[in-house]
Amino acid sequence: MKNLSTVLIGLIAALLLISLSAFTVDQREYALVFRLGEIVSVKKEPGLYFKMPFVENVRYFDKRILTLNWVEPDRFLTSEKKNVLVDSFVKWRIVDPAKYYVSVKGDELQAERRLSQTVNDGLRAEFGKRTIHDVVSGERGQIMEILRQRADRDAKEYGIQVLDVRLRRVDLPQEVSESVYQRMEAERKRVANELRSQGAGAAEKIRADADRQREVIIAEAFREAQRIKGEGDAKASEIYSQAYGKNPEFYAFYRSLDAYRNSFKSKNDVMVLEPDSDFFKYLRSPSPRK
Repeated sequence: MKNLSTVLIGLIAALLLISLSAFTVDQREYALVFRLGEIVSVKKEPGLYFKMPFVENVRYFDKRILTLNWVEPDRFLTSEKKNVLVDSFVKWRIVDPAKYYVSVKGDELQAERRLSQTVNDGLRAEFGKRTIHDVVSGERGQIMEILRQRADRDAKEYGIQVLDVRLRRVDLPQEVSESVYQRMEAERKRVANELRSQGAGAAEKIRADADRQREVIIAEAFREAQRIKGEGDAKASEIYSQAYGKNPEFYAFYRSLDAYRNSFKSKNDVMVLEPDSDFFKYLRSPSPRK
């Protein structure tokens, strides 16, 4: 019985010793093994490992890609001495956990503080060499690549790799934006007024040309009408002449009827003539006197 108790105690002690000695490393983590405060081992691969209990301890660091965001956009000066507000972010990760621990004591906030200073210094230098147009659209990709390389080079000193630096938004300050918008509005109004003036001039030119064409068309139409009317009158005179030549008496009679019709259109018409006037010769007798 006493031997069984001793065996059980020994098994329990062994299990306790194993539990204090064993530790696991997740695939998303690094593990640093310390012995009395000094780094003795770096575990980068996932798996089960062992350490000396009560003498060694383990500290874990995130292996995944981390994001550094700024709460408020930072203000930078361009080469035109104009302020711009820049909202950016940085993608980074730990690649050397031992160097990371030694340089920043494994403090993520301290690491981000150093990254932030490096990126801001780079932004200030790059923006100071470029205009607003360059930083907004013209050379934006080039600026981000320069910043990434510079930040990555500096971050290697404390075991960090910078994967990407992105300019999420580049804006003008409110007071500058208002003045820019006012200049843009004034410029657009000037262009609009110029276009309206050009349009009014073109409209006047078109109207003048249309009036000229109308007058030309009317004159040509009147001339053509007069020509046709003259030809008609000449044709009528020719017909009348031919008809008169064939029967002068009938022609005289027809003209007299036409004169009677035109003279007696109204009951109020009054004519004072001699009774033996030639005007009444066909009223007195259908056969005129020889």
